[in-house]
Amino acid sequence: MTRRMDPLTAEVVDLIGTIVARYYQEYDAAAAVHRLTGAQARVLALLSTGPMPMRQIAQRLKCEPSNVTGIVDRLEAQGLAERRADPADRRVKLAAATEHGRDTAARLRSSLDFAREPLAALSVGDRTTLRDLLRRMLGDDAGAAPDPAPPAAG
Repeated sequence: MTRRMDPLTAEVVDLIGTIVARYYQEYDAAAAVHRLTGAQARVLALLSTGPMPMRQIAQRLKCEPSNVTGIVDRLEAQGLAERRADPADRRVKLAAATEHGRDTAARLRSSLDFAREPLAALSVGDRTTLRDLLRRMLGDDAGAAPDPAPPAAG
């Protein structure tokens, strides 16, 4: 027996799908400005937070490790990433963003603005609620980072 989705849930699912599609469309366009594919930009964004084993990158992006190897190869060729041995286990290779890679990732992220204005129109409380609901949907509320300080007025 197939369970039917109630109309409100169906509408929320459709809205999430529309948001995801717009996000990827803008992300891919922003990546292209930096001569990157969307996948390369997403890996670079992950690496800009710190070195990471290739297997962990694949898990985070829900793809095969062999795909990550090719993406990191291309990022290395552009001077945006490098491989290094894990100091805790020399057998493990970490991928890491170079300084140029971190700068590129920051510029790319700051150029993404499809949601900037709509989110800015929401109160801090509404944005906090939205963030918390999204974390709950993802099952991430237990390890969530503390609330960031509200932006300074000005």
